[in-house]
Amino acid sequence: MKLPALHWQILAALVLAVVYGLIYSTNYTIDQESLKKLERTTGDEQLVSSLAHFDTRTWDSRSAFTAAMEKHLGEAQYKRYREPVIKAAYDNQAVLNVSWLGDLFLRALKMLIIPLILSSIISGVTNIGSEKSLGRLGLKTMFYYVMTSTLAIITGLLLVNLIKPGVGADLNLVQEVEGLPEYKGLGQTLLEIVPENIFDALTRSDMLSIIFFAILFGFFITRAGSKTQTILKNFFNAVFDVMMKITMWVIRFTPLGIFGIVAKVVADQDDFVSLLGSMGSYMFTVIAALMIHAFFTLPLLLRVVGKINPIRHFSAMSTPILTAFSTSSSGATLPLTMTAAEEKAGVSNKVTSFTLPLGATINMDGTALYECVAAMFIAQAYGMDMTVTNQVVIVITALLASIGAAAIPMAGLVMITVVLSAVGIPLEGVGLILAVDRILDMFRTATNVWSDSSGAAIIASSEKEKLKVHIQKH
Repeated sequence: MKLPALHWQILAALVLAVVYGLIYSTNYTIDQESLKKLERTTGDEQLVSSLAHFDTRTWDSRSAFTAAMEKHLGEAQYKRYREPVIKAAYDNQAVLNVSWLGDLFLRALKMLIIPLILSSIISGVTNIGSEKSLGRLGLKTMFYYVMTSTLAIITGLLLVNLIKPGVGADLNLVQEVEGLPEYKGLGQTLLEIVPENIFDALTRSDMLSIIFFAILFGFFITRAGSKTQTILKNFFNAVFDVMMKITMWVIRFTPLGIFGIVAKVVADQDDFVSLLGSMGSYMFTVIAALMIHAFFTLPLLLRVVGKINPIRHFSAMSTPILTAFSTSSSGATLPLTMTAAEEKAGVSNKVTSFTLPLGATINMDGTALYECVAAMFIAQAYGMDMTVTNQVVIVITALLASIGAAAIPMAGLVMITVVLSAVGIPLEGVGLILAVDRILDMFRTATNVWSDSSGAAIIASSEKEKLKVHIQKH
């Protein structure tokens, strides 16, 4: 029996995962089993003895459970043991039975990223040839990224000023923000592009450093003797060919992986309906702005600048876009994005190997738009009047932070603290948006990947490449 096209399989997996997650919603239970688990992970008998007070008690939402734990343990002890307590009390065997599929799928994708990027960029740069061609490609790529990110931020700014979702928002919804890594700043990020130790950068998956080294290595292969050039070109082309075959094999398991990921995300949400009611206006503003950018601005650029059929290109990129939506990771989706851009859209490896790894690292249209809307929402919730000057600062800061936060985990939340600081908005306001951050992350990541793939196609078209998604001339 012939299976449906992969994107239909992914859509079916998404729908089934949502239904599964809604049926098997997550509870948090303190019983003898969870107490034993907690003792094994923390080794703190006093903590376990204290929580035995709750023996065989269940909470139907994470927020209710964490509130009870904080009240019982006290702020200091709760902060210290927060994660192990939540993990030990997690009570949803039905979801755990399928969530491992998502974990395994993400691990497989992450396994591919470094060897795929390294072999792809080096083979791509050696195929570009001259430094003039490489410089031209680099300038076009950076111009596209800055332009689309700016357009996205302005779209978000216009919509948030029009809808004003923060006016009258309930400040009691504020959650505590913990564990944010430090923001390095744009200057430090640019400095760290040059790795002190490339093997250390490979181990840490430091994308900007890996991309820089791969471009440099590929460029100097073209400067080596003809015998060296031939050996190294053939070697990296062969490695890239094998990596693409492994990627194609992993892609076949995408529906199963997405089912596992999305089922857990939906099941772990607290009362979904009341959450939508309290944060509906804010979520609508963010999603509407992302939709305008994804379905109006980017298709317009594809059609006018690239002479590309936006519908055909979207169809070609449907698998990576749906995967990005489900995983909320443009980095993990990169192998699928590169495969779709080359196999289905017809973009050459020369272009994809340069533009897409760079885009997955620094081109964050959806995230930059989200930061702008979130900052304005928090300001409106606190009754702050954002002047035109303040709003210009928000636009510039969101743009720079989207580049500077590229290689940082939890990039969205780190970036928002930078934007808030720039215009004097209280940082604790981040707690207002935490409840729906994971849901909106899915939309903004899908927008990021759609923008990356659109950029690759537009740049390939500007390089006079013949694409499968070009507008057909009659």
